[in-house]
Amino acid sequence: MAVDYQKYLDPEVLAGLEGLQLRARRIVEGYVSGMHRSPYHGFSIEFAEHREYAPGDDLRYVDWKVFGRTDKFYLKQYEEETNLVCQLLLDTSESMSYRGPDAALSKLEYAQCIAAALAYLIIQQQDSVGLVTFSEQIGALVRPSGNPSHLQQLFQVMEETPAGRKTSTGPIFHELAERFKRRGVVVVLSDLFDDVDKMMAGLKHLRHRRNDVILMHVLDPAELDFPFQNTTLFRGLEELPELLVEPRALRKAYLREFTAFIRRLKQGCRAERIDYVTVRTDRPVDVALRECLGVRG
Repeated sequence: MAVDYQKYLDPEVLAGLEGLQLRARRIVEGYVSGMHRSPYHGFSIEFAEHREYAPGDDLRYVDWKVFGRTDKFYLKQYEEETNLVCQLLLDTSESMSYRGPDAALSKLEYAQCIAAALAYLIIQQQDSVGLVTFSEQIGALVRPSGNPSHLQQLFQVMEETPAGRKTSTGPIFHELAERFKRRGVVVVLSDLFDDVDKMMAGLKHLRHRRNDVILMHVLDPAELDFPFQNTTLFRGLEELPELLVEPRALRKAYLREFTAFIRRLKQGCRAERIDYVTVRTDRPVDVALRECLGVRG
């Protein structure tokens, strides 16, 4: 069944992404020519170092200026440019279905739009993108590809993946760190409602495997601002009970706890050299991506 592209890729969003690129902050592996530095040396675009001539080397790469100064033959070595592999990790747990009173989309719908825009952007720059959906376990796992028709498969998976129940990021990140054989860029799209220590241990494993990790913390504005005034029945998600409360009595304590939660996440990410970005679902998708990727450019 064909999926409507415009559900995930608004033409205005695509226009807003023009000229934006996803570059790996650190060196990633690659096998074909692309726009990202590779750890493999070759004779390509970016100069790396000299090495002494050995019989059989191509004389085209002799540095004659160095020969004139030293009377010895040295070759110029270059760093190859390589294609990027990006893995999109999409949280489909029950809490991602939340949509507050001032948001047009649920957190999951917004994260799907971000994932779709990133996938489009990556394939347009002739790189490869894969998709993993998860809640308390891994749902779908789509292997990376740079084929333009790959977008249809990614959208199909996002359309058909059912919402899970609880979130279990730590074990999932550990498993994926072992599954991803090539290091690349890993983009996590989640509300991150989980145990911070276990989650950071999993993210540390991804970094230990030399992946470049971006954490996009998808939050509804109501979760950040807690604007509720009247007595409200809060419906529990991820197997939590319902609560009838007076919001004004809780607001100060709630914001204190939520701010502390975000602070711990940021500190953990800073320690592991992980990019952390707060993404509000009431902001345009292209603005959110520009803020995230513009800094990395």
